[in-house]
Amino acid sequence: MAYVDGFVVPVPKKNIDAYRAMSEKCGAIWREHGALQFRECIADDVKPGKWTSFPQSVDLKDDETVVFSWIVYESRAQRDAVNDKVMSDPRMADMMDPAKLPFDGKRMIYGGFEMMIDL
Repeated sequence: MAYVDGFVVPVPKKNIDAYRAMSEKCGAIWREHGALQFRECIADDVKPGKWTSFPQSVDLKDDETVVFSWIVYESRAQRDAVNDKVMSDPRMADMMDPAKLPFDGKRMIYGGFEMMIDL
């Protein structure tokens, strides 16, 4: 079964275009190094919940929106190999500086997941 890295990110609304541009560069690099899919989705219907929600998970501010993203790989081993290549790719250098990110990386939620169902 495939392996998936998932992300939830708070993005200031004024930075959506900058986030999109960064994400398109990243997606091309990840795909070039072997990722099967690279997806970015912007919030459309994500209301705050009573106990938990996407907005609450990233401590969303009034001037921000939620981006939900995932990257699909053949396996965890392949994910690890792709990520090693991506992190050493010189095109990623500017995007690795937290001060230059178009979002607050400290509030990003991420993790790796084994595919359980793939219909």
